[in-house]
Amino acid sequence: MKNKILLVDDQQELRSLLADCFKARGFDVMEACDGTSLKAAFAGQQPDVALLDLKLPDADGLELLTALKSQWPDTEAIVLTGYGTLDYAVEATKRGAFHFQTKPHNEGLFNLVERALERKQQSQENLKLIDALKRMSGDSSPIFQSPQMKSVMKTIERIAPSDVSVLITGESGTGKEVVADMIHTLSKRDKGPFIKINCAALPRELIESELFGSVKGSFTGATEDRKGLFRQAEGGTLLLDELSEMPIDTQSKLLRVLQEKEVRPVGGRTSFKTDCRIIAATNRHVDDALKNGKLREDLYYRISAISVHLSPLRERRDDILPLARAFLKRFAAQADRLMSDFSTEACERLRRYDWPGNVRQLQNEIQRTVLMCEGQVVEPTDLSITNNIDGPGDAGNDNLTLMEAMERSKIIEVLKETGGNKLETAKRLGIGRQTLYNKIKTYDIAA
Repeated sequence: MKNKILLVDDQQELRSLLADCFKARGFDVMEACDGTSLKAAFAGQQPDVALLDLKLPDADGLELLTALKSQWPDTEAIVLTGYGTLDYAVEATKRGAFHFQTKPHNEGLFNLVERALERKQQSQENLKLIDALKRMSGDSSPIFQSPQMKSVMKTIERIAPSDVSVLITGESGTGKEVVADMIHTLSKRDKGPFIKINCAALPRELIESELFGSVKGSFTGATEDRKGLFRQAEGGTLLLDELSEMPIDTQSKLLRVLQEKEVRPVGGRTSFKTDCRIIAATNRHVDDALKNGKLREDLYYRISAISVHLSPLRERRDDILPLARAFLKRFAAQADRLMSDFSTEACERLRRYDWPGNVRQLQNEIQRTVLMCEGQVVEPTDLSITNNIDGPGDAGNDNLTLMEAMERSKIIEVLKETGGNKLETAKRLGIGRQTLYNKIKTYDIAA
């Protein structure tokens, strides 16, 4: 789609020259010769950039700038004048101008327009990201404070505008579907459909029909033609959740669809071209899934052009309280409850809990708390979480369960084997380094 530029100048010769130059650069050009014709243009399509002459025969340029930004807030305005002064530049900027350019124009004007277009695109992407975060938390404030999630967010912003396939990994409840939703929202396909399928939820005999479609009579119960999710997601995004639970023979057919970019319905003789972006997700460790034959290696390499890993909540504790507060605000508003915050003691309990169900468990806990809490401030007694929160200063090792005691003994054993090397210990135990640090603290294991 071509970028649109509006030229507002009363000098016919100059305006025509600029129009020819911008058309040669691939722009759609709109023109206005004075304030009256500019106001008439407000009824038409919104331009991406407007070049506005401050000195027009029937109107004040600064007042027109205000009207233009009011009518088209997303249009980047560049003010032009042959009477450039610092005061004009400052006032134009205050009224929303992207930049101030004096006449006569030179090649720098075209560079300025390109910069304005870049800022417009960045602003649109930022707004889409904020909208995606709002849908997740009910709040536009930054809810991710951990280095792990800040890195994930940067990756999402970079890869979303492309059509590259993405594999999202992480434990159940870490937010894989939310990340997939954000990638779709920030992509150029956001106006298209976003179709989701849980590959573990469908029986083997139906999953191929669901994915690829089927023709009437191709199997028992096929009473009509089905398009299939690949064709339903045309122009949009298809999320294959729990990919490693898909039958291996279906994975082989999926690989062929991805390679050839066309799909043949079950029982059909005709193939159809497909145009949808593929995002896959799994809660299995990829190495284990490949080793155990749950995931085809060739499909994995085809579908994981970009991999995004979501760490469990216990490994990014900086996110717990911001997420909890965002959920509290959302659910309190839904329940029409006036709830302000968590007490210091409740915050500590939330922060130190391991959250085996990750973000999903935290969300459910806060929703339950909003319904059950009688006060405006959440106290520890309002929370249902009671185990796994006692640190070394609160309880002795006698309070550990049998499984926790066995885990503590195993950590001590491996620490001794590695000479106290925590990175190597974490690798041998198959856990993250931050998880190991948390368990050392929880179990009061001496350095």
